[in-house]
Amino acid sequence: MNWLRQRFHALPPSIRRRVRRLWLSLVPIIQCSLAAGIAWWIAVNVFGHPQPFFAPIAAVVSLGLSLSKRWRRSVELVAGVTIGILIGDLLVSWIGSGTWQIIVVVALAMSVAVFLDNGPLIPMQAASSGVLVATLLPPGGIGGFHRAIDALIGGVVGMIVVALIPVNPAHRARRDAAGVLATMRDSARTLVEGLRAADEKQVYAALETARGTQDAINTMRSDMSGGREVSALSPLYWSSRDRLQKISATADPIDNAVRNFRVIARRALGMIQRGEPLRPEIIDVLGDVGEAFEVLRAMMIANPGEEPDEAEAARVLRTITRKARAELVLNSSLSETAVMAELRSLLIDMLMITGLRRSSAVATLR
Repeated sequence: MNWLRQRFHALPPSIRRRVRRLWLSLVPIIQCSLAAGIAWWIAVNVFGHPQPFFAPIAAVVSLGLSLSKRWRRSVELVAGVTIGILIGDLLVSWIGSGTWQIIVVVALAMSVAVFLDNGPLIPMQAASSGVLVATLLPPGGIGGFHRAIDALIGGVVGMIVVALIPVNPAHRARRDAAGVLATMRDSARTLVEGLRAADEKQVYAALETARGTQDAINTMRSDMSGGREVSALSPLYWSSRDRLQKISATADPIDNAVRNFRVIARRALGMIQRGEPLRPEIIDVLGDVGEAFEVLRAMMIANPGEEPDEAEAARVLRTITRKARAELVLNSSLSETAVMAELRSLLIDMLMITGLRRSSAVATLR
């Protein structure tokens, strides 16, 4: 195992990222593969459908690589396929196939889907199913009914596979949150180095790093939402519901902390550009904040009973809040006062990541 780990770390960074991405997606890939094959087998051998290609398609689309909203994706897919098939069968039987007929089928199928629901998947599935009927599939008769049943089979099989072979919902959510916090740790350290050296490029780099976290935050939110869904579907993870709820409760504070840090970095950049000083004591507090992000990252990936836990992380942050005194900016410039105000707001968000209520977090800064 150590040999394999050494070989992995010897790979170029771009290859390591790709291999890691593949490894993290391995379970969803297995889920989709099994669901597609099982859905096809059931449609052919149990229901006797000769070419049930909508069954594996529905299974794959309902699962995908994302954990989020799989129930809704399944319902939207089945509804979209049904709408497209019914409208395609009806219109093609009446007006025939051709260029303008495809235009009419797609327009009507999407219009009906949008009228019935605002989900993004239903109109696309309705349009693609209508196109298939208008171009490749014989319309009318029992075939249209079979295709709707195939879509239902795929959606149901997908949900069963999720329940029987689930992704560890807590692990994925914790990993995402820890990744965002690690980025913020590095960004805070870069900001502090830039401020101490009065290096505009370093301060700007810290700001750009913080700005680049939005995709990771969106993924974190999606996986936290999907994790709660998996814990509700799979009996294997019913015991993880409370833990998933606690992890999901950190999404807003993490997002808000990142946004507050961006404001701090932007104000610090402006001060550097204008040649305005920032007190060394405030820079020291920012340095402590960077280390606190590391404590929060370690807390997020720690297993129950391991250190640091929420109490230890909160203790570290309370120590920092005692240093972030309002007196540090008495008789200071407006810019320096604004940085301190945002810094105190950031500390509140970080305390909330440890599980404190907002009122309790605010009280630590009085």
